[in-house]
Amino acid sequence: MAEEVKVFRTWSSPYGLRVIWALKLKGVEFETIYEDLSNKSPSLLQYNPVYKKIPVLVHNGKAICESLVILEYIEETWKQTPLLPQDPHQKANARFWAKFGDDKVFQSVAWGVFLKEGKEQEEGIPAALENLKYLEDELKGKKFFGGETIGLADLALGWLAYYLDIFEEVTGLKLLDEEKFPSLAAWKQEFANAPIIHENWPDRDKLIDKFSAMSAGLSCYNLQEYKNNAEKKQITSESDSDSWYCSFL
Repeated sequence: MAEEVKVFRTWSSPYGLRVIWALKLKGVEFETIYEDLSNKSPSLLQYNPVYKKIPVLVHNGKAICESLVILEYIEETWKQTPLLPQDPHQKANARFWAKFGDDKVFQSVAWGVFLKEGKEQEEGIPAALENLKYLEDELKGKKFFGGETIGLADLALGWLAYYLDIFEEVTGLKLLDEEKFPSLAAWKQEFANAPIIHENWPDRDKLIDKFSAMSAGLSCYNLQEYKNNAEKKQITSESDSDSWYCSFL
C-alpha cells in the first residue's frame, strides 16, 4: 500500500520550504496543497485546528504541525539521508541552532529590523548583527552546520540564504557583510546552490513585490497597533505563524 504524504503550505513561506527540502532530500514522494491564508481550506482547519496555520504534514491521514516538529518527524520516519547526527551531543547542538534561528535570528532580522523604520530600525540592527555573529562563529571551519552535508539546522536556517538578500534589497540595508561574516557568507552560497535547495526557491521577483508591498504597508500602519490587534485576534506566535505578517510569506 502506497504511503499518503501531503504538505499544506503557501507558495512563499520559508517554513513550508523546510518541509519540502527535507522530503526531497530523503526522496519521499508527496503532494503539495497550496493554501490561501486569507481563505483557509476546510482541510487545513481540520488538520491544524489549534493554530490553524501552515505548514502541515499529513502522513497516512495523520497530521503533524509546526515546521521544526515536522522536520523531526520526517527524520524519525524516513531513515535515509539523515538530517541529524548519531552522536547525542551533536544532535542536541543541531536542535539548539535550529531553535536559535527561529527564536533569535528571525525575530531580530524580521521584527527588529525589516519591520521597523527610522530610529527603531537603527536600534534593532545591533541585535541582528550579534545573532548573525553567533552563526558565523558556529560555522567556522565547517561547510554546513553539521559538517559536510545539509542537516536539520541548515534547513531551519536556510531562509537566510535567499530571503535575507530580499530583505536587504527592500530595506536598502546590508546586514550580512562578507568581510565580517566570511563563514556565514560561504555557507549561504553553498546552501543556496545545492540542487534540491536551489530548484525549490520561490520566484525572487514575486517575493520582492510581496515584501515591498508589506514594507510600504507598514509605513502607513503603526507596528504597535498591529501587535495590539494581533493579540486581540489571539495570534500567539510571531514565528512559524499565519498572522498578518506571515500571510505575506
